[in-house]
Amino acid sequence: MPRNKVHNVAKNLGLSSAALKKLLGEIGIKAKSHMSILTEEEIKKVKAKISEEKKRVKREFTRRYTKPKVKEKKKKIDKEAIREKVKSTLAKLEKKETRKHYKREVPVKTESIPTEKTVEVVDFMTVAEFSQALKMPTSDVIKKCLDMGLMVSLNQRIDLDTITVLCDEFDYKVKVMSPEDQIVTVKGDAEEVERPPVVTVMGHVDHGKTTLLDAITELRVVDEEYGKITQRVAAYQITYNDKIITFLDTPGHEAFTAMRARGAQVTDIVVLVVAADDGVMPQTVEAIDHARAAYVSIIVCINKIDLPNANVNRVKTQLAKANVVIEEFGGKCICVETSALKGVGIPDLLDAILVKAEELKLKAPVKKTAKGVVIEARLDRGKGNVSTVLVQEGELHKGDPFVCGPHFGRVREMFDDKMNKISKVGPSTPVSVLGFSGLPQAGEIFLAADNERRARELAYQRQLMERSRKLRAKSKVTLLDLQEKIKAGETKELKVVLKADSVGSAEALDEKLNELSMENVSVKVVHKGVGKINVSDILLAEVTGSICVGFHVDPDTNAIESAEREGVEIRTYRLIYEALDDLRSAMLGMLEPKLEEVLVGEAEVREVFSIHKLGSIAGCYVKDGRVIRNAVARVIRDDKEILSSKVLSLKRFKEDAKEVLAGYECGVGLENADDLQKGDIIQFYKIEEKSETNGR
Repeated sequence: MPRNKVHNVAKNLGLSSAALKKLLGEIGIKAKSHMSILTEEEIKKVKAKISEEKKRVKREFTRRYTKPKVKEKKKKIDKEAIREKVKSTLAKLEKKETRKHYKREVPVKTESIPTEKTVEVVDFMTVAEFSQALKMPTSDVIKKCLDMGLMVSLNQRIDLDTITVLCDEFDYKVKVMSPEDQIVTVKGDAEEVERPPVVTVMGHVDHGKTTLLDAITELRVVDEEYGKITQRVAAYQITYNDKIITFLDTPGHEAFTAMRARGAQVTDIVVLVVAADDGVMPQTVEAIDHARAAYVSIIVCINKIDLPNANVNRVKTQLAKANVVIEEFGGKCICVETSALKGVGIPDLLDAILVKAEELKLKAPVKKTAKGVVIEARLDRGKGNVSTVLVQEGELHKGDPFVCGPHFGRVREMFDDKMNKISKVGPSTPVSVLGFSGLPQAGEIFLAADNERRARELAYQRQLMERSRKLRAKSKVTLLDLQEKIKAGETKELKVVLKADSVGSAEALDEKLNELSMENVSVKVVHKGVGKINVSDILLAEVTGSICVGFHVDPDTNAIESAEREGVEIRTYRLIYEALDDLRSAMLGMLEPKLEEVLVGEAEVREVFSIHKLGSIAGCYVKDGRVIRNAVARVIRDDKEILSSKVLSLKRFKEDAKEVLAGYECGVGLENADDLQKGDIIQFYKIEEKSETNGR
């Protein structure tokens, strides 16, 4: 016999869970959440209440809109008036009075206002393609280019800037089409149908995310991973209560944000896994911030409740402090308690996911060319380039040509999550696709094309766009840029990703930053955490348009490279008032360029030599970048800075050197550095003047 839970009863009665909970409150029955169980007697009371309400509404409707029929009185015929009317009509006919004629109004011709001419273009077009889009002879386009001082041929490609100038010369308005606009064509009826929800499992390391998925999917994925830690993105699909659910398991939040950075909003629901013995940890808070930035619904799953030191109430209190308020505390987040190892609470979690999916009313068109997102890509020795694609719209068939980023191909084979061959897939379905010309990146948009030639052309066009993007200097999100936008009124919010060396410092700086908010401009801390600035912070800042602020922490090497590539500014501070002054000045429009330290290299201390009159000399191996003379040096031990000094001498063997590149050994003499040890990391910085185009 099925359990009479609130959401099941609501579904049978044709109501929402919230409406049923309100009705239960009116008749004096307490229900904490949609997972509460009702007795048969309580269900009878609910049905009686609904029946009574229906009767009351029917009586009210009858009383308001049903009026008694009133017998219409027959009008008396005035025979005398009719006789007089006939006489007057006969008299007019005898006098031959003609009917009054009206002059036909001739419409005044008005000059038609010419409509604005618009032409659809792409980023790169040949002269022949551009003239065809304008519907004018190619000779006219070439002549106009010659007048502008451009020597072009018929098949020469011109970029978007040149196309825009030519359109202005020909009095055309430009409409730039993306590759998706060129390729997505509806095959038939584009009516949307219900689709399965896509659920991403996120949380802190070793809180049981993959074990929970193993309990749901009945696979032993965790045993196959090295160290029982997830190293790759995986996608699974299950059937529960005749409903399909798609699960994504990610190794961290970088993959989740990397997809959003490329414009792919994949996830519908995030299951936040929190261990009952550990509680809310730094990566848990980071997962919450990433889910909020993506505007995704959160379901809290408190795992490991079977452990002797589990404290569920403590976890709920910590979540409330992180602004995740569950239903039990009056919030809107569903909370489920589970034990993945013993299989406790798994049905309740799946019920909660189906309830949330029903509230979201997820739909997608089917009768159209397929569109999806690459979840993961790998190179298989026997199969070649294999990519896991999550289909979002339309149907993907075996043999369909496709384009994905700068790559193209034809679907040679498709496999489901259990590696069974399939020939057709629909929306919200993960599938392994064979036939890529290269390995795409996670988050690339996958588009089926009408023919392989068209896919090849679009892939080549994207390669040109990517090459052009790399050649152009990408505009960075800097404090100086934000200052100009604030002056122009283009933005009213300064977003910050904050990292500090301790929880207390992060809390203090967060509080002080919030106090900077003014009437017209406010400061919003998108994410705050403890530790070095990493790639995940850079990706989150790039997606949300924020700057990274580090307090007593520095970015790692990968984060610096990612910041240069994505165009994100990193600002590090040692004094809290310097950070506050900079941000306040940016908000007031008074920020000036300043000197800053730029990381140029990193070396590891392999040996320490003590030389008379010179002090300690560090025998180093340059791991990354380069070491230069007169550079500022910071000594890092156990991820903490223990010394800030200056390079006094730099030698390669016995000779003085101006710089030493990565992969070589050298001797470095530092000022007042008497406590160096083997294994210390020395970071080398140079001083540069910061301007609008020179930011880190």
